[in-house]
Amino acid sequence: MGSLSFEKDFEPSVITPRGLAPPGLIVNGDFGEMMRLKISSTPTTPRKNLNLSVTEPGKNDGPTLDCTLMNYIDTLTQRINYHIGYPVNICYEHYANLAPLLQFHLNNCGDPFLQNTVDFHSKDFEVAVLNWFADLWEIERDQYWGYVTNGGTEGNLHGILVGRELFPDGILYASKDSHYSVAKAAMMYRMDFENINASINGEMDYSDLKAKLLQNKGKPAIINVTIGSTFKGAIDDLDVILQTLEDCGYTQDQFYIHCDAALNGLIIPFIKNMITFKKPIGSVTISGHKFLGCPMPCGVQITRKSYINNLSRRVEYIASVDATISGSRNGLTPIFLWYSLSAKGQIGFQKDVKRCLDNAIYLKDRLQKAGISVMLNELSIIVVLERPRDHEFVRRWQLSCVRDMAHVIVMPGITRETLDGFITDLLQQRKKWYQDGRISAPCVASDIGAQNCACSYHKIDYIIA
Repeated sequence: MGSLSFEKDFEPSVITPRGLAPPGLIVNGDFGEMMRLKISSTPTTPRKNLNLSVTEPGKNDGPTLDCTLMNYIDTLTQRINYHIGYPVNICYEHYANLAPLLQFHLNNCGDPFLQNTVDFHSKDFEVAVLNWFADLWEIERDQYWGYVTNGGTEGNLHGILVGRELFPDGILYASKDSHYSVAKAAMMYRMDFENINASINGEMDYSDLKAKLLQNKGKPAIINVTIGSTFKGAIDDLDVILQTLEDCGYTQDQFYIHCDAALNGLIIPFIKNMITFKKPIGSVTISGHKFLGCPMPCGVQITRKSYINNLSRRVEYIASVDATISGSRNGLTPIFLWYSLSAKGQIGFQKDVKRCLDNAIYLKDRLQKAGISVMLNELSIIVVLERPRDHEFVRRWQLSCVRDMAHVIVMPGITRETLDGFITDLLQQRKKWYQDGRISAPCVASDIGAQNCACSYHKIDYIIA
């Protein structure tokens, strides 16, 4: 069907969607009449629950529908520069050009490669996107099958399901630092599940994998390989895992590998080519709303065409074959992905990757010089640091926290200015938290390694390092 071009390279900018009032403009009644409202919200204040209800037309004594929406949009706009803890790229411009599509219901139900009996779908855009990723991950177009999912979780559920259908008695292996959806898949499909230990940086413990493979010799292995762990950004080494399987006596007809590359699937290929179907892997999934960016959650799942027959079912009602998880699928997201890929191009991705990696190193170095515990994995844009003591600070910067750790994910829309603001705020707050000496910064040596810990016990070694 369609194909992608890379004619234009652009720097995304924040613009106002057509048909919407800019922040600070409230629409009263129809969208034709504008009234300026003075916004007194503080940009650093986390938004509060709106406590909304659905009211009958003409019986609402509160703000108009349009007024409520524009206040909500203004709040979100003010909070953009404080969204640094979760992997979402909010720096894109396509929502303005594609906003007219919202007047249509687009449903890509069924197989992307089979036309619908109705016209309101975007499968031609979807196949163009799938072809782009097939080329990126080095699989011939007549050798793959895939679809645009509702997100990385659905991609993991589908990839693991393909493996389970190939090996009904297979055992699922995944690192303890893998995404929670992998354990969810094991539960949903009632699979035997081996949780593999992770090293201190979040990478799979290959000695533990080997021990458990040998322990379960005789049963096929379905292995989830994490290409960028959720919290620490660690990358499981696919080559080491393949060698471990060989060392344990597993032939290629005795294992299936699914690669969860939700965030890093659009980073790694532009640095080091390690995601490729030239190796004996079964499937790869990414999240489209993460590094690429999309207003709606979405993803891409690619597997080998020869594997998909085990899942395909003919559905007469939709006049199609369906091997997807969700059935009805959002027809808007393939268009958003197609537009972004075409507008940005490979050169644009290379620039984004380099800028994000450089900014992650910049943040890590500044925190380290300030005496703050911090860790950054190789080829990662996730900076792990000691957990800020104050919940309000965590909420203000929308940080994700686990135990005594927090992390900042340096996405394409996060600038040095934003990082400087975060560092300045953190240093000021730390003076208040630890000024009297009764409370010390947490020791995170067991979480990120003693060499990265700047607590009072490890501080001397940290400074010397």
